[in-house]
Amino acid sequence: MLQIIELKYGTGKIPFTLPDHTEILQINEPETRISAPEFAFRIGDALERLTTKLTNVAVVIADKTRLCGYPKFLPVLLDTLVTFGARWENITVFIAYGTHGRQTDEECIEVYGDTYKKIRFIHHDCLDNHCFVNLGKTSRATPVLIRRDILEADFLITFGGISHHYFAGYGGGRKMIFPGLGQREAIYHNHGLFLDPDHHTLSPYCQSGVLDKNPLAEDLAEYETFLPADLAVHGILDSVGNVCDLLPGAGTDHFRKACAEHGKNCEIECTREYDLVIASCGGYPKDINFIQSHKAIDNAAKFVRDGGRLIVLAECLDGVGSNTFLPWFNIGDWGRAFNKLSENYEGNGGTALSMMSKLQRIQIFLVTKLSGSVCEIMGVEKISTDQAKMHVKQSSGPIAAIPNAGLLVKRPVQI
Repeated sequence: MLQIIELKYGTGKIPFTLPDHTEILQINEPETRISAPEFAFRIGDALERLTTKLTNVAVVIADKTRLCGYPKFLPVLLDTLVTFGARWENITVFIAYGTHGRQTDEECIEVYGDTYKKIRFIHHDCLDNHCFVNLGKTSRATPVLIRRDILEADFLITFGGISHHYFAGYGGGRKMIFPGLGQREAIYHNHGLFLDPDHHTLSPYCQSGVLDKNPLAEDLAEYETFLPADLAVHGILDSVGNVCDLLPGAGTDHFRKACAEHGKNCEIECTREYDLVIASCGGYPKDINFIQSHKAIDNAAKFVRDGGRLIVLAECLDGVGSNTFLPWFNIGDWGRAFNKLSENYEGNGGTALSMMSKLQRIQIFLVTKLSGSVCEIMGVEKISTDQAKMHVKQSSGPIAAIPNAGLLVKRPVQI
């Protein structure tokens, strides 16, 4: 019996008729355990247990690529801070762009609601070297450069959703401060730990859901010791981006518990490999550009057998999302790109190498608004919706559909 499924593409959906032998791989939707009053109670409870003054408060939040119910819950957080003694004029909200581009004011109003017009927001710029204070280096030689105004705050809060990250293990939490508020060269140095120059390969420990022995994740944990957040609010989201839980706390153990909670919902055991996998990134903003879409591509590719095919629905309304990504494909081959990146990590070189590695193993097709020429540079084939449906219809081998590949992760094998 045929199955009909709608896969998200940008803000819309595309229907697909799937053969009866298709396996649909889904996340477990978390139970909604949070409301505005409950969040206010939890924040208040956390603040009551802390003795730090709220004279100068810094709140760090994510940009449009990592939404966390900000229009609803950011005002609750700020109101509760004021209830406990903070003054509105002494609260500053920092947008943790990392190396991402700055949002327009219109985008910020959409992402953060009216709060954006009522309080001071700082748009972080990783190229503004004058705003940083040098606190030394990690044991892996990552420069610890912290924003001066963050250091001057007497109470530091991070507020963002927990997510899998294809080489840092998990995103959110400590990544809000670094690389979120990091300096570009320091960010590149940390990201360069994705490479294993001794074995001329990508580090096998740098993968989604892996924190232990992951050199990049361990470097982030060490970086955090220079400036840990006084309060970290970790969001647990469902497949459509609704906030189902908000977990206030502090420290590495609290972060790891939040990661485990997210992983419980989004990681699945799967020993089978498929001839064809058709996957949606999960729609906007997970497919806002290719750099964000790559996370879903990386997740979905792990379910495809060697020599198999992967079809990904990734609208990429904002294009590639980086000016430093495509040039790596023009260097000649994977080996040359790896050597150059090992000597001087920059831009989205690690993402480019990751794509090249996948393309050595499988075929990748994109239903996308990216141009055919951009797809050709990357080594993927741009196809239409009808062509994608034909691939599915003509497939006789094992086939899987993933409605939300931006979230669904094949549980990593212990190395």
